[in-house]
Formats: sequence, C-alpha cells, structure tokens
Amino acid sequence: MVKQLNQETVEFDRRVPDVYGDAHPKALLKAIQEDGDHLKKLASQHVVSSDQFGREMQLQLFRLAAKYESNPGRYNTPLQGKILISAFYEPSTRTRLSFESAWHRLGGDIMSITDRSTTGIAKGESLADVAEMFNNYGDCVVLRDTREASIHEMMQSLRIPIINAGNGIDEHPTQALADLYTIFKWRPSLLQLRTGKRVPIRIGIIGLPNKMRTVRSLLKVLSTFAEICAEVVIIHDKKNNRIFDEEQLEQLEVAGLKVRTTMELNKNLPDLDVVYINSIAWVGDRFESYGEKLALNAASPLKREAIILHPLARGDELSADLDQTSHNWYFSQARGAVFLRMALLTCMCERTERVMDVI
Repeated sequence: MVKQLNQETVEFDRRVPDVYGDAHPKALLKAIQEDGDHLKKLASQHVVSSDQFGREMQLQLFRLAAKYESNPGRYNTPLQGKILISAFYEPSTRTRLSFESAWHRLGGDIMSITDRSTTGIAKGESLADVAEMFNNYGDCVVLRDTREASIHEMMQSLRIPIINAGNGIDEHPTQALADLYTIFKWRPSLLQLRTGKRVPIRIGIIGLPNKMRTVRSLLKVLSTFAEICAEVVIIHDKKNNRIFDEEQLEQLEVAGLKVRTTMELNKNLPDLDVVYINSIAWVGDRFESYGEKLALNAASPLKREAIILHPLARGDELSADLDQTSHNWYFSQARGAVFLRMALLTCMCERTERVMDVI
C-alpha cells in the first residue's frame, strides 16, 4: 500500500531576461549539491500537502528540475512504459497541461478525464471503487477536485501514487514548489544566506491565506526557508474578517516566518522584492473572487528589481501592460512548473536512477 510521504526534518541579473523572466537554471545546478537520497524518499509516495516537503527534499527537486530545464531534450525516456491517469474534475489549463506535458516529455503515456459527468461517479460510483480501477489502469494519478476530501478518500484504496493538483480551498502543493523554484532561479544567491553573504528579501502576497489554496501552500514552503524572508506581507481587503484559519498564522511564526498583514497595497509595493498576486478561490463547484481593489499595472509603484508572480489564470488584478516588463516572471513561473513536475514525477515513479549524476 502506498503511504503518504512524511516531512523531513549569482547575483541578480538586471537585464530583461529571455522568455519573460527565465534566468538560466544552470545557476541552481551550481548552487545545489546533488544528493539523490532525499529524492528516493519520494518513491511510490502520495503527495497531498506542502507540509510533506522538508528543506533538503525541496532543494533536490529544484536541482533535478533545473537539470531538466537546462537540457530539455536530453531526458526523454525515464517514464517510458508508464501510464499517468490525469483526472481533473475542476477547470484547469496550466496545471493539467503542465502535468501532461511533463509526463510526455519523460516518455510516458496518458489517460485523461476532464469531466466528472463522463465517469461512473455521475452514476453514484464511490471514489474508493474508482481508485480500485485506477490501480489496474495506470502507474500514477494526478487529481484535481473541487471537494477537499476527495483525494483522502481515494488514497484509502490506491496502491499507486497520487498527486494533489488542487483540492477545493485546501492546498496546491506542486504550484507552491513551482513558485519557490521560480524565486530561486531569479535569485540563486538566496541559497547562500546561511553563510551571511546575502540579504533576505521581502515578499508580498496579495491574497487570502484561509481561502486560496495557492497562498496556503506557498506560505508553507516559504516557512521551510524562513531565513530568505526578511518579511512576508499579506495584503488583503477583508476588513473585519479573518484571513487566517485557526492556528495557521501561529504555525508559520513558529517555523520562523515573519508575517505582517496590511490593507495598503501601493504604500508597501516600493519595499517588496517579490509580489505574488492571486484573486480567486474555488469554493464547492464555483469560484469566488477577492481583492477587486487590489490590482497591479505598469503604473504601480513597484521596486525596480521586483518580480511579479501569479499562479494564473488572471483577471483584472494583473494588467497585461506588465507583460513586456522585467517585472514579469509569471510566464516563467508557468513554464518552470513543467520541469518541477517532471522532477517530482520521476521520483514518485522510481526512475531517479536514470537521471542522477547526468548533466
């Protein structure tokens, strides 16, 4: 039976990068020493929460992702003979396609389900029975569902690994890993902070930690690298409403993350090195929009070197007039997610020996 993974305990280039903010990933290859033992712990494991990823495991995933991104045509057979079941019961463009692109780039085959109404679930079939069928048909499952509990129900019957690609307002762990991978590509010198050579950064998050799964998961992975953050500023417009779940903020602070909340966007923008913005949360079978008055555009008082991240899809909160600026790292973020997911899938399907020690 597959078990859920347990938790483990370059100077900034000021030019406008190619492909909307792609620093060369080889800087991460130089900054992170390879250690495959941490990746072997992912073999045949379920991935449900960002809590599962300790510091060293994340670093090794980022290194393997950077290896794939540095030589995208070199590793095309690690998952040959493997089948992915891509089950997306909630609308998705980037997450679904990036997982499927990742699997194809590694030589595997895919079966996709994009509509719950076309499956036996529409007839009342239990998720436990669906999971039993998945055991017979594939080698790995990627699931997105509007229901938070669905992935946990399926795990009880699955003997093949499953990845949470977003479960309601709960979590989106691979998006958070891709977000942090982007930050380290942008500024690899952050990995040298323990030597005292570099200055930590200020990260602004425009969104609600208790409503948005991308924000919730991002805060968790940031807490494992608390020393890179001089401060995390949560910017919101929910006056007199709670923006954290019970004990959520306390857990981040215990991990060493310095968190401040504010309702003033423009006043804080000039001090932020990274601005992460989101505006929607899936609640049941629909999405809710938040922060309508919190928007970024070319006139926003951004720090000159600041980068903007967004999990996409975007609305009016992120203007297209920023796309041709050096602030745009959200397209790089979406592109890099493919390579991060390639790294994760390789490890989960026990094929790391095919790519280790090869540059």
